[in-house]
Amino acid sequence: MADNRAQKLHTVHFEPDNINIDVEPGANLMETAVAAGVHINASCGGAGVCGTCNVLIKKGRVESTRTDKVSVKDYQKGVRQSCQSRVVSNLVVEIPLESRLEKVVLDKEQTEIVTQMPAVLAAGWQFNPPARKLYLELPPPTLEDNASDLSRLLRGLRQQYCLENISVDFEVVIGLAKVLRSAGWRVTATILSDGDSGIRLINVEPGDTMARSYSLAFDIGTTAVRGQLLDLNRGRVLAQAVDYNRQISYGADVISRIAWAQKSGGLRRLKRAVVDTINDLVADLSRQAGVAPDEIAHVVVAANTVMVQLLLGLDPRYLRLSPYVPAASALPLIPASSVGIKLAKHAQLFAMPSVASYVGGDIVAGILGSGIYQRETVTLYIDIGTNGEIVIGNSDWMMTAACSAGPTFEGGGVKHGMIATTGAIEGFEIDPATLEPRLTTIGDARPRGICGSGLINIAAALLKAGVIGQNGKLNTDLASKRIRKGADGYEYLLARADETEIGKDIVITEIDINNLIRSKAAMYAGCQTLVKSVGSKCGIVEQVIIAGTFGSKINIENAIGIGLLPDLPRDKFVFIGNGSLLGARLTSFSRDLLSDSQRVAAMMTNVELSESASFMENYVAALFLPHTNAGEFPSVRLG
Repeated sequence: MADNRAQKLHTVHFEPDNINIDVEPGANLMETAVAAGVHINASCGGAGVCGTCNVLIKKGRVESTRTDKVSVKDYQKGVRQSCQSRVVSNLVVEIPLESRLEKVVLDKEQTEIVTQMPAVLAAGWQFNPPARKLYLELPPPTLEDNASDLSRLLRGLRQQYCLENISVDFEVVIGLAKVLRSAGWRVTATILSDGDSGIRLINVEPGDTMARSYSLAFDIGTTAVRGQLLDLNRGRVLAQAVDYNRQISYGADVISRIAWAQKSGGLRRLKRAVVDTINDLVADLSRQAGVAPDEIAHVVVAANTVMVQLLLGLDPRYLRLSPYVPAASALPLIPASSVGIKLAKHAQLFAMPSVASYVGGDIVAGILGSGIYQRETVTLYIDIGTNGEIVIGNSDWMMTAACSAGPTFEGGGVKHGMIATTGAIEGFEIDPATLEPRLTTIGDARPRGICGSGLINIAAALLKAGVIGQNGKLNTDLASKRIRKGADGYEYLLARADETEIGKDIVITEIDINNLIRSKAAMYAGCQTLVKSVGSKCGIVEQVIIAGTFGSKINIENAIGIGLLPDLPRDKFVFIGNGSLLGARLTSFSRDLLSDSQRVAAMMTNVELSESASFMENYVAALFLPHTNAGEFPSVRLG
């Protein structure tokens, strides 16, 4: 029976990864790549409308229908949309450059271990990790002192460390008698604060292991997962690692993934994808630092609400349905192993509390780590991405909102868009006389496409040079061969085929610019709506904190030039980098900040922009470069 089944399987070989996988006839080719651990772009989550998952069938056959995302010429060469193809024979499949998710840029980021704190940082907290190890030397029982093993241990914690009212995990009790006796009553107890002044005993191990106490901090983003392994004795980052979130093959944004989760087995696959990503990072971090995974007792996770629910296997469908309610805003401590994370049974996972369906623990972590909640300075905190989150406020009040900017800033919805990796165009200038471009790419490689920061820089330069108008349309009266009619309408030629790595012309189209306008309008309208909700104008803002990996790549002048960011004095803008990971790390180091996380989340009043008439008015007004109201951007001068 097994032999007959094996004969029916087809072998799919992926190049250049050199990976084989056996699948049933009719298996979806994109899902086959995901199952094989082959990273592949799929901005639309397999709906067949983005064309980013195209592959080359070098040998074998697939069942596939050509769409407008594959030209007749490419189709004849064997190019197929992997999400729209089913395996019907043994295959050799090449993942072309433009469809790959290469780790070169992420690997570079991994080497940049945090050495300096941001300019803005939470103050007044003490180094007092929630997870602590305590060494005990206990008197063995006698006929005169025959208290139970657990009572003896708790008495030792009370007498030696003044700890009272400790709750005990049953897992500790199971092996306690053997551990105490094999260790000669010299043991190390691991205790964990839950943030509400409660203390739990989560582990007892033989001997004195106090010198080896560790935790993990993770930022789980829609595109990438970043992790740090922390020394809880010295308050240091021992190792840092980053990898693409394997869920990316199920869609570039949270809406696509919520939709995927509704398919049969979809939620299980999405959970498995992110857990596998985390487990690979845990192995990498442990190897780098020379720390055994069993020595890690605490994990702090900061992520948006959708990512948290997918990690825990909680159905996210109600997050996108009015009234947009998450399963829980504050979750209890969870055994990391119960989620599937390969750590010891006693290791506990703490998820940063969320505010609403689309304002999650990543934003709470950023507000916590940056200390906005501690200062009187009225601050605008912006994390720009597929789901842009905005907070305005200070130590007295905070308003927050999430605006669906779409995948444009991650390269989605752009003809030659791509994630910020090697070969992505990020720098752009244009000669005002000849209208010839000057490009710079990530890694100084030959161009492969346009990343989000590059798209902003291109649009700003084209607008200033008069190549595009304030409506985003190309000026076809200009005498330049760079401006031409293409398959998708008018376009500007950025790089000719013989100059690119993909062997094709790379262009920016009017459709691309229109998608950017929609995305930037959503972000700016979100800022405006929040500011107006407190009865004021953008002038009230004394400081703007730009958070996130994408945010750190933004050219402030160009972002203001297209109307993405408010037109404020440039010295008010501060880059904080990965605020989510910062907050998760500091929470691992301080019980004070662990307690503050709940307070911060409770302080933030959420404004549901999708239900706001004011937001729609502001959005429509922002569908212009930089804005329909020139008074909003007094410093912007157009050519």
